[in-house]
Amino acid sequence: MAKAELSPEQLLKIIFEYTAKIAGENNLNSVLVLMANMGREMILSDRCTVWLIDDVRKELYTTVAHGVNEIRIPFGTGFVGSSIMSGEPLIIKDAYNDPRHNRDNDIKTGYHTKSVITVPFTNNDGEIIGAYQAINKMTDVDYFTTRDLELLSLAASYAGKSLESVMLHQEIINTQREIISTMGEVGEIRSKETGNHVKRVAEYSYVLALGLGLDIEQAELLRTASPMHDIGKVAIPDAVLNKPGKLTEEEHDIIKSHTKIGHQLLQSSKRELLRTAAIVAEQHHEKWDGTGYPHGRKGEDIHLFGRITAVADVFDALSAERVYKAAWPLDRIENLFREERGKHFDPEIIDVFFRELPKLLEIRERLTDPPEQPA
Repeated sequence: MAKAELSPEQLLKIIFEYTAKIAGENNLNSVLVLMANMGREMILSDRCTVWLIDDVRKELYTTVAHGVNEIRIPFGTGFVGSSIMSGEPLIIKDAYNDPRHNRDNDIKTGYHTKSVITVPFTNNDGEIIGAYQAINKMTDVDYFTTRDLELLSLAASYAGKSLESVMLHQEIINTQREIISTMGEVGEIRSKETGNHVKRVAEYSYVLALGLGLDIEQAELLRTASPMHDIGKVAIPDAVLNKPGKLTEEEHDIIKSHTKIGHQLLQSSKRELLRTAAIVAEQHHEKWDGTGYPHGRKGEDIHLFGRITAVADVFDALSAERVYKAAWPLDRIENLFREERGKHFDPEIIDVFFRELPKLLEIRERLTDPPEQPA
């Protein structure tokens, strides 16, 4: 059924609603979703796509396109490529009468593209960073008009500049993650672990956090901080850290001190990310029954992030093959986790562990270590 054009009051309501949401959002993908929804509602299109430029790969891509997954096309191709190259918007009444239309995507999805409107958007310096593209007008007049162009250009002008600030914020976050992951790998390499250990623990922690009902923001915070769980090992002498034989009681205490050292290294930061890493570093060896270290915390006195990382860390330690030990078979790991439910581990997290085990095994397979050679 065809839709009626929006009244000025309805348009203002949509604009105010979405601009307020976009202004308060720092997550890149969330902003792209809001942009796509705003464009679709403003000009009554069936679908709306937000395209960005990938300078490294010389491609245009969208992670937000109503009805489809990510699409990538060579830079300069298709309607959107032509619009971005020229810097000018396009209004197409019938896509199949234009040689720039790529019919392959329609063939793959079974969708029929008819009318198209594409509007480039710029950053604060006036550089084009992407484009809006709306497909198939849903009114009796089944093609886009100059009024639609004005409305989508208005949305593009606001959203493009907002998007730039979010992209810059995302770049800062990505840089922090990279630094934290690298620092975490340094701690592991000193104890003969691999960089993939911290990556797997991070991914396991993320899955467990979501399984427990944490929101994406908190789960992402833990995933980013957890690679630092053993950063305190940088201060442990090699003679103790990599001793081939049995450790003395004094040497055990030295090893255990890595939790306090990691906490001390990170706790004074004003950044939430590093403060979270400090918690994980200190508490991932605490046990639910109070027999862990360094402080013998018990139950919910152990921060949830510490309890989650404990499960993720032990699962990976038992799963991984090393020169000095064989990987445990899965059934043996499962039996241990059942035995330690309510002892070493938070019972609720163990329940989530078993529920999410297929996802954890997929991560383990994807981030498997290369075979190690004896020294």
